[in-house]
Amino acid sequence: MVNVEVVEATEVTPALVEAFERLIPQLSRSNPPPTAEELGLIVASPASILLVAVDRDAADRIVGSLTLAWFRIPTGVRAWIEDVVVDESARGGGVGEALNRAALDRARALGAVTVDLTSRPSREAANRLYQRIGFVARDTNVYRYSLDS
Repeated sequence: MVNVEVVEATEVTPALVEAFERLIPQLSRSNPPPTAEELGLIVASPASILLVAVDRDAADRIVGSLTLAWFRIPTGVRAWIEDVVVDESARGGGVGEALNRAALDRARALGAVTVDLTSRPSREAANRLYQRIGFVARDTNVYRYSLDS
């Protein structure tokens, strides 16, 4: 396992911007990396927590990230994991599991009783990880409405 510590990003630094410039293309070919300004909005948001995995053996290089979104609705606190990405150089080293477990701990502390996420079927290793941690596939329909059309 990589010597990783999962921490909350609380400020935008050059290292954070560089990490997202490197990580987002590994997650999505259709979305550009967030700008420093956009990262600032994420870090400052009361509705999300940006977790990063820092490799303590590699000069504190950020090797992964995950966003935990949370919100209160009439039926309770809901939490959702989004945009999980681990640098290809660190995959298989426990980084994804460390990020997810840290997010689950944070969601529990916020009062959530469940945490949801989605993952494309083609992300086989990620799906195996989620199942190993204890996520269960739900029999549900996921709908999307595009506001840009």
